[in-house]
Amino acid sequence: MATAEEIIGKFNNIKTLPHVALRLTKLISKENSSLSEFEKLIRVDPSLVVRILRMVNSSYYALKERVDSIARALVFIGMKNLRNMVVTEALRDIFKPTADEATFSRTKLWLHCAAVSISAQMISERILGEKGEDAFLCGILHDIGMIVEDQLEHDSFIQACKAYESSPTVITAAETEHIGTNHCELGHLLAQDWELPVTVQDGVRYHHDNLTDTSASSIPAIIQISEYLVTKLDYGALPGMKATLSPSLATYVRNNIGEYKALLEDLPEEIDKAKEIYESDD
Repeated sequence: MATAEEIIGKFNNIKTLPHVALRLTKLISKENSSLSEFEKLIRVDPSLVVRILRMVNSSYYALKERVDSIARALVFIGMKNLRNMVVTEALRDIFKPTADEATFSRTKLWLHCAAVSISAQMISERILGEKGEDAFLCGILHDIGMIVEDQLEHDSFIQACKAYESSPTVITAAETEHIGTNHCELGHLLAQDWELPVTVQDGVRYHHDNLTDTSASSIPAIIQISEYLVTKLDYGALPGMKATLSPSLATYVRNNIGEYKALLEDLPEEIDKAKEIYESDD
């Protein structure tokens, strides 16, 4: 079996985030980056500019004024939201469906990641009172390791999916048995390579762990709760997938059940509003 590092090395030789997305994430990590630097970087890809402006002007953002330039988009939505848009656009190509999606569907995984990202941002902002951009980014990326497995270890990954479907326990255990690694380890290595925030890296790496000593406001906890919520709405990553909560998070959710029930009621409408920015142009 290949190691996680070997698999990621092969994947990066085939597909990775476009250079604009990579450079943008690095630019955001610098405290003295200017708006003009962001605008210059994004303008090198005219097709990306068109797609970003379409997203900014969608009903999801519900801006009162029409935005007609990257500079104005930055003013209205901020650097991190713009970063998330660029990453979302880049990932659409990576998540494009394959010919056979019976056992594992990239389309369903994309919808799952989209739903998790929306839920994660809602939890951060509505329940925790924090900025939700990094939680959103982690949500859209948290299962990208499955795409890596599907592309480079396809037969073993399908065996893992079938094993999980016939005897659901924890998907990472089935992956490790059949592949030698799992989507959390692979996704974490990608997030490191792309120099994403450490909190996002941790969310990708630990979202299936038993988060006994982890704060409910941490990104790994937010992603785990979000997966639990969206699976209840039938946005599972795999057929028959049942998301579970760490005991400490289950207690936390029960203690705040009113807020989470209200969020779960509003979540389908938020997902529907966001569909135009997630759906493929094809």
